[in-house]
Amino acid sequence: MQKRSLWFKVIPVVLGLTLLASGCATAPSSSTNQPSTAASKPVKIGVLPIEDNLPFYVAEKDGLYTKEGVQVQLVNFASAVERDTALQAGQIDGEVADMVAVALLKKGGTDVKIAAIGLGATPKEGRFAILSSPKSNIRDLNALKGATLGISENSIIDYVSDQMLGDKGVTLKDVKKMSIPKMPVRLDMLLSDQINAACLPDPLASLAEAKGAHLIADDTYRNISQTVFLFRTKSIQDNPAGIKAAVQVYGLAGQALSNHPDQYHSLFLEKAQIPSDIQQSYKTPTFSKLQLPTQDEIDSVMKWMVDKKLIPQAYSYKDLVDSSLLPQ
Repeated sequence: MQKRSLWFKVIPVVLGLTLLASGCATAPSSSTNQPSTAASKPVKIGVLPIEDNLPFYVAEKDGLYTKEGVQVQLVNFASAVERDTALQAGQIDGEVADMVAVALLKKGGTDVKIAAIGLGATPKEGRFAILSSPKSNIRDLNALKGATLGISENSIIDYVSDQMLGDKGVTLKDVKKMSIPKMPVRLDMLLSDQINAACLPDPLASLAEAKGAHLIADDTYRNISQTVFLFRTKSIQDNPAGIKAAVQVYGLAGQALSNHPDQYHSLFLEKAQIPSDIQQSYKTPTFSKLQLPTQDEIDSVMKWMVDKKLIPQAYSYKDLVDSSLLPQ
């Protein structure tokens, strides 16, 4: 699956925000698509080299921004730390992250709203997986009792892991969680048998399998989490036409990608930085039509965050979602 595919989708809590320390900080670069006439202000979107952001590049390739009359500037970042900091500072208007990130951004004082799901409208989109190390005898979740599970603490990875374990009746206190925020490090520790198991998103989960790790569970059996396209509330207020057009283009590009995945495969391999070991076998992701997360999906994340004391109280659906941004 590709359900929140992200090397960078794992976002630990740093300074009360959802931040992920993966990769070295580099100055962001940007590319701008400016139609000859535009009725709205430019929309600046922060992007990481992950598959959730692929529709932005498809739109760029196909000239959809110009066709829809919107100016979109894609601002590239090496890590979620840089990207989220830029969002806080008002240097970008939006990004694709996850619902844990949304709540922590709001807690940190940056009011944001979810405009649509990125990947994860169906369980097959954006896979997370729990895998055991190549030399391990662990083959199911129940066998994780007493074992060490590598995660990124207080992140979407942590949430997904807890949900999968709970679904199989595994008592969380029986599993020894080890926080390893940097996913390449977590992958290396798994493959070298330094930890018994790890939770990883695709494409790293697929890479781990290709290198001998054992798949013991993934989240393709039910919809546990999604990435979401989110914007600063102030940006929505200042540029509603531009934001709505940017959301529409994301949806159109996602459908073009889903209908003709082979046409964009080379673009996907480049922009999502798919490891060379799995480039021949790893499939281009598909995106559902634009839609919002459900009340139950948001409530589940909020309950987990309150139980973990990551937020003092749950945010309501209205607090987190702006349904007016979806195309009618």
